[in-house]
Amino acid sequence: MEIRFFAGAAEAAGTPSRTVEVTPEQTVEYVVQQVVGDDARLAKVVGASSLLLDGARVRDRSVAVGSATQLDVLPPFAGG
Repeated sequence: MEIRFFAGAAEAAGTPSRTVEVTPEQTVEYVVQQVVGDDARLAKVVGASSLLLDGARVRDRSVAVGSATQLDVLPPFAGG
C-alpha cells in the first residue's frame, strides 16, 4: 500500500510517500503503526491528521484496509 504524506506530514516523515506491505484484513491503525514506528514527531502529526483510504475519509481507524491501495495523510491546514 502506498502511504502519501501531505504538507507538514511529508515534512515530519521526511518523504512524500512510503510503501508498506499489508493484507486485506489488516486495519488502518495497523498501517499507521507500521509507518510511524517509533518516530514521536511523525506519530503526533499523523494522530492529528485526517486519513483518506482510496479517497474515502477514514472515521474509524479500526476498519480493515480491504482492497485499498492508497492511504493519504492530511494534516490540519491553516490559512485563508
